Amino acid sequence: MNFFRGVMGGQATGPQPSGAETIHKLCDRVASSTLLEDRRDAVRALKSLSKKYRMEVGTQAMDHLINILQTDRSDSEILGYALDTLYNILCNDEEEEQDAVTPISASGKHKNASMPDENAQKQSDDLGAQFTEQFVQDAEHVTLLLSLLEEFDFHVRWPGVKLLTVLLKNQGVQVQGIILVSPMGVSRLMDLLADSREVIRNDGLLLLQQLTKSNAAIQKIVAFENAFERLLDIITEEGSSDGGIVVEDCLLLLLNLLKNNSSNQNFFKEGSYIQRMKPWFEIGDDNSGWSAQKVTNLHLMLQLVRVMVSPVNSPGATASCQKSMYQCGLLQQLCTILMATGVPADILTETINTVSEVIRGSQVNQDYFASVNAPSNPPRPAIVVLLMSMVNERQPFVLRCAVLYCFQCFLYKNQKGQGEIVATLLPSTIDANSISAGQLLCGGLFSVDSLSNWCAAVALAHSLQDNLTQKEQLLRVQLATSLGKPPVSLLQQCTNILSQGDKIVRRGSKVQTRVGLLMLLCTWINNCPIAVTHFLHNQENVPFLTAQISENLGEDERLVQGLCALLLGICIYYNDNSLENYTKEKLKQLIEKRIGKENFVEKLGFITKHELYSRAAQKPQPVFPSPEQMLFDHEFTKLVKELEGVITKAVHKSNEEEKKEEEVKKTLEQHDNIVTQYKDLIREQDSQIQELKEQVASMSSQSELMQTTVTQQLSQIQQHKDQYNILKLKIGKESQPNSQEDAAQVNGLQTEELTQLREEVEELRKQHALLQTQLGDKDALLDTLKSETAESSAGGSDNTELLKELEALRSQVQSQSAEINQMKTERQELLTRAEAGSQDAVSSSDGSLDAAKMAELESRLAAQSTETQRLKEEAKSLSESRAELEQQLASATSTVAILQTEKAKLQTEVQESKKEQDDLLMLLADQDQKINALKQKLKDLGETVDDEDDLDGRDQTDDDDEDEDED
Repeated sequence: MNFFRGVMGGQATGPQPSGAETIHKLCDRVASSTLLEDRRDAVRALKSLSKKYRMEVGTQAMDHLINILQTDRSDSEILGYALDTLYNILCNDEEEEQDAVTPISASGKHKNASMPDENAQKQSDDLGAQFTEQFVQDAEHVTLLLSLLEEFDFHVRWPGVKLLTVLLKNQGVQVQGIILVSPMGVSRLMDLLADSREVIRNDGLLLLQQLTKSNAAIQKIVAFENAFERLLDIITEEGSSDGGIVVEDCLLLLLNLLKNNSSNQNFFKEGSYIQRMKPWFEIGDDNSGWSAQKVTNLHLMLQLVRVMVSPVNSPGATASCQKSMYQCGLLQQLCTILMATGVPADILTETINTVSEVIRGSQVNQDYFASVNAPSNPPRPAIVVLLMSMVNERQPFVLRCAVLYCFQCFLYKNQKGQGEIVATLLPSTIDANSISAGQLLCGGLFSVDSLSNWCAAVALAHSLQDNLTQKEQLLRVQLATSLGKPPVSLLQQCTNILSQGDKIVRRGSKVQTRVGLLMLLCTWINNCPIAVTHFLHNQENVPFLTAQISENLGEDERLVQGLCALLLGICIYYNDNSLENYTKEKLKQLIEKRIGKENFVEKLGFITKHELYSRAAQKPQPVFPSPEQMLFDHEFTKLVKELEGVITKAVHKSNEEEKKEEEVKKTLEQHDNIVTQYKDLIREQDSQIQELKEQVASMSSQSELMQTTVTQQLSQIQQHKDQYNILKLKIGKESQPNSQEDAAQVNGLQTEELTQLREEVEELRKQHALLQTQLGDKDALLDTLKSETAESSAGGSDNTELLKELEALRSQVQSQSAEINQMKTERQELLTRAEAGSQDAVSSSDGSLDAAKMAELESRLAAQSTETQRLKEEAKSLSESRAELEQQLASATSTVAILQTEKAKLQTEVQESKKEQDDLLMLLADQDQKINALKQKLKDLGETVDDEDDLDGRDQTDDDDEDEDED
């Protein structure tokens, strides 16, 4: 034990061994000792030396320590020493010093620790990375640590959490891969959040932060292990925004899980966790004295909201989250912070950015934001209050950028909001007693502060973005420049700042001001021929643009030259040739003579080549390191990308090509009109189909109702039948006096049924008479058609077949008539028999009916019921036969009509044939006259000519000779 006393600091005699020798002896003792106490003391000694002799302990003892973790699982104390020693070896010097000062930290974060020397820190980091790489070469070592985390003993679990956290910091990707494939690896780490000991839970949060960095697969697993529920519970327990650093760790972990992970974002929204964020932003009336931790927490909470509605997310997911935030009142809570007093500047700035993205592209949220008023006297719209901050040069730069972003998001895809902003500039809506958004924008546009000029120009450009109506409306805006001078239009004033050589030019000579005005003008006249005409109407504008483009200016002015080229190109591309001096062709000739086409295209390319262009094109939010670099707007970069190619083509095109393109455009417009007509027709048909579907549904419901009624009636009929059967049974059981009374009741039932049968027979007679009348009318019509069709020889065979069919129909009707008469006779006999039976029943008034008579009466009643049912069926079949007969008669009528049509056609053809024959006879007569004249001429010339009569006589003689030979 003297050896251990020497190591642990006790007095010892003789020469002291070096650190490396001591560590070597301790390692031998760990490897060779059979007693657990000896090994435990040796590992404790290694732990005490691991900070001072980090390299030596790491080089010699790491394998022995890992072996202790594998073999001595039953002793928690030695496991704790081994884990602490490995932790000291793998972590860097800064963490060692922190742990030496506060070995048990609430979250593992210490913000006031002193920074070590850079070279020493670098060496320490390299050493930690080297030992970590050696440790994770065998994946089983990491799996071993995961299994140790199941130990509930504090001295094992807490060092294990810290050691695994260091491994993830030093070799994150490799350790993440091992944990990902380890069975239940992530689940074991999630169990740390449920530990009742806060220090383990808090360090577990730090471990999960490292685990979920840049690994979407692990992020999804952690989320589906109920991480959102646990983290939100911890935040609530710790006091939400008023909580400590634990709340900050939870928020950082939530950001890791949600940022750039659409699956987790959807899971967060579907789990109704957005609604649980609302209490975070409930601040009191007294906002003085915000702690640094509260500012940090609220800043992270706002970032968490922005992650859910970021413009880089899919539009559908963003819209869904925006809707949820409005419905649960989160947007209203954010607007309350926005208008509150005493809020720190950085929180106010981040709140403005958050509100911007919550309302961006959502019409409902934008409408709500437009209705928010600041708590001032008199109340002013929140938009006006924010714009006042934007054009105020004394406000912080980041705050002004945030307000500009908020205004842009308010107008994004919001034509209603654009119209409201432009309306505040129109003469009819200006209120002299209140400050409007339009007045603030005009004031900033012509301010002495170049940043205000740029922000106001970009804000006004967003009021016109993709809105032709507002571009035309803004042309009506008139400005009073000075007393005694007539007002000028807003467009004219913007061009005056760029082109005139007075005090305004010196004020607008700054690149930032001119770039802002040029972006506004390009957005304004883009795709608006009327605005192009107004711009070209000023005779000074085109010479100014050509002069700017053709000059050789410095590096800073190249961007202005490119924007001037873009503005002139828009004037060419969207020119309607209404001004004779500035038609498309004349402007292109001017470019070719004054600038040169190639030089013009080169200057146009200066815009996209600028170093700040690509930065602005990345995301919608205007984020700039300094005010001087605030040159490009995100939406304007899209416009440049869209117009650069078409302007280049327009400048190089000839008149013939433009005419062809115009013809193609007209054709496409006609095609679009046709497509629109078809779309309208399809919409109309869809509405008709929808109406028909509704009718079908209504009829189906009515049919179901009728079917229900029929079912009820059938059930009632069945009940009546059952009552009738019960009545028959009673007749056989009761006494004779009662039997006489029951017989009278039965006969009464027969009389009612016979009366009904008589009515049915009478109805059948009437129907038969009507059918006979209709048949007579059809016969008369057929006789008439028969006489007419007999005259036409072409349709003779069809008429004969028709007559045969009619004769068959007539015979069928006659046979049915005979059957009806026979049924009448039978019905009459049945009625007579029924009446006779009724009289017999009444005449037997002696009060004694024997069983034989009762049986006979019941048999008669059954026979009558059967006969009645048969007659009903025959009546039904007669009705069906009548309907079929009527259908056949209708078919015959249509056949006759077809025959009449064919007859008329044949008569027309015969008349035409006769006319053609007459024409042929006339031609033959003329031909005979010509032949006779020619024969006469030949005879006069002395030629011998045979007459046709002689030829006919010869032919006749030859024919007779042939007949005689045949005989």
